[in-house]
Amino acid sequence: MSDADFWAAMRRTTQSRIGLGRTGDTLALGDVLAFRAAHAQARDAVHVPVDVDALVADLEGRGLGTPHRVTSRVHDRGEYLRRPDLGRLPLDLDDVPVDVGADVGIVLADGLSGQALTDHAPALVEALRDALVPAYSLAPLVVATNARVALGDHVGERLGVETLLVVVGERPGLSVPSSLGIYLTHRPRPGRRDAERNCVSNVHPPDGLDHAGAARIVAALVRGSRELGESGVRLKDTSRALAAPE
Repeated sequence: MSDADFWAAMRRTTQSRIGLGRTGDTLALGDVLAFRAAHAQARDAVHVPVDVDALVADLEGRGLGTPHRVTSRVHDRGEYLRRPDLGRLPLDLDDVPVDVGADVGIVLADGLSGQALTDHAPALVEALRDALVPAYSLAPLVVATNARVALGDHVGERLGVETLLVVVGERPGLSVPSSLGIYLTHRPRPGRRDAERNCVSNVHPPDGLDHAGAARIVAALVRGSRELGESGVRLKDTSRALAAPE
């Protein structure tokens, strides 16, 4: 097998840049340009604000309701990157209803990739609804901008939900600029630590975890957290065991 054939087979299994050719002492021009384009996409994912109106319209068009809106105490994307602490605090919660009597709340946060929300959040929320209802009732959606995961604790406490899901744009890489993570917190309240959360990451079909698969894992974690009475390091993913034939 030639080197070219060897790397071609390997590339079908990964998005990583492997087996790049050389022109003299440097990479080939095409590979250099592809790298610069990927770097530009990653930077755009971080710095370009999410189009909240378009996101809301997509959610409404799918019959998922009109989300409530929250923003953090950050003024712009530059400050968001410099001050993670401000991204964890809501500017106010006036638009969020109080004690809605639902089991599960969902916050859609732009995080480090607003594009990931645009690309995947509406379909993912549909999948979450299908996986969770009717076993659990869902609170009205909340869209949070310039938000870190911990901002959801404030929202979840105000909603009065037992379980909170924060769907957040993950840090973009040079292969994947648009990926979502889902953070689950049992009985959310300000001051919850990262060790008290569970994360389902790399949600970005077709190359990453698909929406239905992510929702299936989340549903198992929701059930497990309610049985265990907590989320975090002691809560394990049982979705594969539940799906296995007897």
